[in-house]
Amino acid sequence: MMSKTNNFVFWGLYIVAWLIFVGLCIEAGGLIVNFFFSLYKPEFVQNLYQKLDLTEMYKDSRLTFFGVYSFILTISILKACLFYTVIRLMHTMDLSKPFSTFVARQFLQISYYTLSIGLLSYIARQLVKNLMHHGFVTDNLNQFWADSQAFILMGAIIYIIATIFKKGVDIQNENDLTV
Repeated sequence: MMSKTNNFVFWGLYIVAWLIFVGLCIEAGGLIVNFFFSLYKPEFVQNLYQKLDLTEMYKDSRLTFFGVYSFILTISILKACLFYTVIRLMHTMDLSKPFSTFVARQFLQISYYTLSIGLLSYIARQLVKNLMHHGFVTDNLNQFWADSQAFILMGAIIYIIATIFKKGVDIQNENDLTV
């Protein structure tokens, strides 16, 4: 049974997760708008979200531009999906009986999202480092993959917890069937 303090903390974190989710959706939406403006109206990019101006990169190499922007958009959308999964888990989870197949599946999904964000961020960071050697200006891109190693580590830890949790749910289901 949860105490009132634990319940208060849980619902406080639920609200924080919603705020982060909304912020990530705004970021992803802003990046998508920037993408289309940089293609059709590059002169407006300096007034848009985060002033992400990659028009020079677009002029020099479209393949590079689309590759880098694909990483940025994919990572941004994956972060929003990660927090949507967290919100869905917190909203649906029964706190009096938390060990269920649904919760185990959500933990596993959260670990996949976290690990994917970390790996894609790491690959993107290495790719952008190589682009600097070819004369591309990539200083404003580091903000999108700054925490790649933290995401990889966190994804691995969540995966281990999810695997243990899933095994616990399986054992609980077997015990419920034998009684």
